[in-house]
Amino acid sequence: MRRPLVRAAERRSARVSTRLATTVVLALTAPALLPGPAEARPAHTAVTDQRTTVPGQRTTATEQWTTQTLAPGVTVRTGVLQHPGVEHAWTVTVQAPADSRWTTNDPDAPVTWAEVATRAWADDTARALTRAGLLPRVESVQWPAYADAPHGLMGYRVRVGRFATQQEARATASAVTAAGFHPTFSWTGYDIQEPADQENVHVAVIDPKTFDGRVEATHDGNVAQRETTSAVARKLNSLVGVNGGFFVLSPGDGVPGTMSGIGAYQGELESMAVGSRSALLIEDGGHSIRIADLTSTVTARVGKAAYGVQGINRVPGTVRDCGRPGSTPSELPWQDVTCRLADDMVRFTDAFRADLPTGPGVQVVLNASGRVVSVGARGGRVPEGGCVLQGIGRAADWLTAHAEPNGRVKLSEVVRTTEGRRVVLDAGDSLVSAAPTLVEDGRIDIDAAAEGVVDPEYTSFGYAWANVRQPRTLAGIDKRGRLILATVDGRLKNGSEGFTLQEAAVFMKSLGAVQAMNLDGGGSTAMAVNGTLVNHPSDAAGERAVGDTVQILPADH
Repeated sequence: MRRPLVRAAERRSARVSTRLATTVVLALTAPALLPGPAEARPAHTAVTDQRTTVPGQRTTATEQWTTQTLAPGVTVRTGVLQHPGVEHAWTVTVQAPADSRWTTNDPDAPVTWAEVATRAWADDTARALTRAGLLPRVESVQWPAYADAPHGLMGYRVRVGRFATQQEARATASAVTAAGFHPTFSWTGYDIQEPADQENVHVAVIDPKTFDGRVEATHDGNVAQRETTSAVARKLNSLVGVNGGFFVLSPGDGVPGTMSGIGAYQGELESMAVGSRSALLIEDGGHSIRIADLTSTVTARVGKAAYGVQGINRVPGTVRDCGRPGSTPSELPWQDVTCRLADDMVRFTDAFRADLPTGPGVQVVLNASGRVVSVGARGGRVPEGGCVLQGIGRAADWLTAHAEPNGRVKLSEVVRTTEGRRVVLDAGDSLVSAAPTLVEDGRIDIDAAAEGVVDPEYTSFGYAWANVRQPRTLAGIDKRGRLILATVDGRLKNGSEGFTLQEAAVFMKSLGAVQAMNLDGGGSTAMAVNGTLVNHPSDAAGERAVGDTVQILPADH
């Protein structure tokens, strides 16, 4: 049931055109990066050169920022962060065989080979490569400072050579293969052990106290589709838009475009949580914004009989990122892993505007009042204003036994924080979910293992995803309640290498965030300003079509 939107106050409707740009050079840790109220006025132009010596490193960091004020309370800063004295190279990394407990078709997902292994494996591998006439080096790798993972030594990796290009490294890679090993190419600029050569970042700051428009997460009316962030931004006449939460990419993992974590748009819950993971909760059109770990439960009731609904708008039996009770191989969240549920009930809302999944099981069609319209085989479409329940296994048996034509099925839903506080969604509320938490209560606090993006028992799991520099999209809130949305390009797009999760947390804290989380990243990372894509996505095909997005909408929208 859709609830009425209650606005916090009457808002001014005038949209302010883009202000003059200000170019400044700032230290990464300077709180001045976030604009204050004075920056809503037309800005003057000033150029300052500043270099920052990084403690413990023999490099000097330089940063150049360009600022735009899009409307009162909305600014965007574009930055280039550099370490001019750093020299990176391509190298050949020898990968160790690794146990895998996931299958996936996601191009951003972890692989079944490990870059880091034991000292014994590294030493044996180095000796064998030396006998083959190569000159390997063994490097130690430390755990990042996660809150819930081991500290200190993670393991060792083996590398051979330093080359200006991948092409130059191919002959060495072929020799490693001939010696019986599994090589890959690595750019040393992706390593946390060395400073990044260059990072291209965009930071949008939205002050709900002075911004007259609204902030909302959106799936643009159809949760079973993918659209690019910039296309949605243009359609909505958005000031700023960024990609949102994790979503399904491959038909083998569900319906492409549907979310793989909790999502709500215009107050309606359109996907369920997978375990307890970070979510950006946007309330009252963005006049109140917070980050919290959320769980969700949905229950179907007929009289005194009840059954737990395990999903919304996804394929029954298929749980992307796991994290649901009874899912195998894990009831905990596992990033980029597709789990299975033998007994599963899924609700489809009328925002699912695609053909319903077919297959074994039972389907119950409900009208807007919850009355049963039909009971039968799975398939067809969700009726306007109604919903559909699909069940497999014991869930199908329950529906067959309790859902009768012209009877009623009552559906209730509850969203809670991990502290147990209930989150009530109204029409002006939305949320997107990803993982993990980066900053909490003003402290860097990355719960990478709890949110399923690394696994201390399997160091290959999530290694490249979390511990190697990648494109990232980040969300945070500062102590004044301002929303911070940031992107960093990666994978050497326009020379930018990206952030590790640890670097992303440090960066958000440097911006003044007291709460921060990681949104979807990799090839999904995108920011649009006034409908124009401003970053450089890493996919070879260009900007990736994604699931949901977060959009900053002007008052006259």
